[in-house]
Amino acid sequence: MKKSVFCLALAGAALSSAAHAQLAIDMSRITCAQYLAMSPAESADFSAWMSGWFNQKTGYVFVDLNAYARNVQNVKSWCASNPTETVMVGLQRATAR
Repeated sequence: MKKSVFCLALAGAALSSAAHAQLAIDMSRITCAQYLAMSPAESADFSAWMSGWFNQKTGYVFVDLNAYARNVQNVKSWCASNPTETVMVGLQRATAR
């Protein structure tokens, strides 16, 4: 009995680790066309991540939801005109000092 419980536990552990495979995404390679083609939920997640990353990079430590919404719309407008560029390139140009 103990042996079968142990085998079941071992099999469960092996299967659960396979089910939690990780996926790595290089955010710097997302093109504007890919960004604009994302579902609303994916687009919101991507926009929030990129906003947080760039705010940290530029030292901006405040949360301004109005500015965030305006910035997302500006990026989407820029991307509509530059579908082959990466979103990262557009953000770097926008935040260059």
